[in-house]
Amino acid sequence: MTKDEQWLLEEKYGGRETLEYEADKKRLARSEPLAYVIGWQPFLDLKIFLDSKPLIPRPETEWWTEQLLAHVGRSTSYGRFLDLCAGSGAIGCAALAKLPNAQVYFCEIDPAHEATILKNIRENDLNKSPVCAGKRADIRIGDLFKPFGDMRFDIIAANPPYIPAGRTLPASVADYEPASAFYAGEDGLANIRRIATELPQHLTRDGIAWIECDDMYAETARMLFESHGFNAEIRTDQYGAQRSIVVSFPP
Repeated sequence: MTKDEQWLLEEKYGGRETLEYEADKKRLARSEPLAYVIGWQPFLDLKIFLDSKPLIPRPETEWWTEQLLAHVGRSTSYGRFLDLCAGSGAIGCAALAKLPNAQVYFCEIDPAHEATILKNIRENDLNKSPVCAGKRADIRIGDLFKPFGDMRFDIIAANPPYIPAGRTLPASVADYEPASAFYAGEDGLANIRRIATELPQHLTRDGIAWIECDDMYAETARMLFESHGFNAEIRTDQYGAQRSIVVSFPP
């Protein structure tokens, strides 16, 4: 029994080798991602469901999200948090869990993922906190910042599509996860260019944005944000790859 089969057996079937389990083993044998077969992915102590087959949250994204939340958590001044290109809503759900004073907004272009985000908020019991009673999450469907008008945010976290069009992905990714969540033009920077252009109108003066990017184009991405008047710094992930750009206005 492989490691993935053992995890599937314990997590989805409570150790019982049923006919359904045997069918799911065949899905694994066809290279379908384990997270889709089980139906969820762990992310910063949360259970992130994947009913609508959004992008599966990666350990690299979990890493920088934890760094961001630790940085923000040292301040009590945060207010509006935006999970841009939200997909499953994993980042925004982590913010709801870790930042009790924050109003968390989710923006996702694919309307199919709205129900998944709602489920992740509900199943992890994240919509209320002792500090901030009432609804804390706001989900909007649309292209990048369009659903928000001129609204500004104190914290923006984005994992946009950033893979160059010509890059070949493993079959377990290319055959199952949505291509629209990966590819972004010839150099992979189509969405990041737009974010850099629109960010000055949506980040508060003392705000901060963390943008996931491709290791090969991280320096180009950093320069894009600097060209729009920001301070921008590249951060590496737990594997040493250049994984995110941390962006803020100059003092």
